[in-house]
Amino acid sequence: MKGKQKMIEKKNQNWLLKGGISLAVLIVLFSFIYFVVMPKGNNFDKTITIEVIRENETLKEVIIETNAKTLREACDEKKLIEGTESEYGLFVLTVDGITVDESKQQWWSITKNKQMVNTGVDSTVIADGEHYEFTLTTGY
Repeated sequence: MKGKQKMIEKKNQNWLLKGGISLAVLIVLFSFIYFVVMPKGNNFDKTITIEVIRENETLKEVIIETNAKTLREACDEKKLIEGTESEYGLFVLTVDGITVDESKQQWWSITKNKQMVNTGVDSTVIADGEHYEFTLTTGY
């Protein structure tokens, strides 16, 4: 009886060993498929373009791939804008390192496809493919 029991235990151990090896092979196979074979894509759901304009000249065009909901969130990801906070949101004072000169009544005009937006950067909701312009403007 003892010999038969040892034989059963040995078969069970072999079965467990084979099962463990099979599981390890499957894990390696699926990992290979996931990391090597699967197409590489980005995880961003939007791509927007931001143009920085001063004196009717485009200084820079920035393409941002993002999952952000608002213009501010997208700009913050690229550290593109700075300003002062107010109860209405961020008042943009600096774009791409260019700061307004308030003594000259300068400010940043925000447009989308050359049309004024009626919202600030905090409440401007963005969508894929949109084009925004930050234009340094003089005079209130």
